[in-house]
Amino acid sequence: MVQYSLAQSPEVILTVSGKDSAKAREKAMDQLMELMDAGKLPTNLAEGFSPSQLIEVKELETDVASDEDAVTQAVQVLSNLATLKLKVQDSRAEALKVRAQVDILFSDKSVSEEEISQLKDGFKVLKTFAQVNLRYQEARSKAEQARTVLDQALKSPEE
Repeated sequence: MVQYSLAQSPEVILTVSGKDSAKAREKAMDQLMELMDAGKLPTNLAEGFSPSQLIEVKELETDVASDEDAVTQAVQVLSNLATLKLKVQDSRAEALKVRAQVDILFSDKSVSEEEISQLKDGFKVLKTFAQVNLRYQEARSKAEQARTVLDQALKSPEE
């Protein structure tokens, strides 16, 4: 299906089967002549109006592919958030133990070489937890937008 309009009357839409072609334009001209003969054309056309003066009306396609890409990206963001949440939960308890041990460095109490060695090993856990936790917090803020995109995509047309 192809649709044509007139520059003089853009509200008039002439629909013909097929693609934009000389034959389709001729069919649109026939419809236009019928409208003129019936007195239903709101505009007077100048003598010599030709099929080439018909304006093809293109459908405004909603960019479904773009919407689908947004949904796919939203799901990936939420999946990443889920993975980071598990990593944060798994390492939180151990990291908090190490964090409590850090305070012994600031006390006047003597500390053994073994305690210091354990603490240094614990710094790796603490560093990993802190980095994952920061990535989780950043991912969570991005996931808010992702959740909104998904909510929009999941809405039924009646809502």
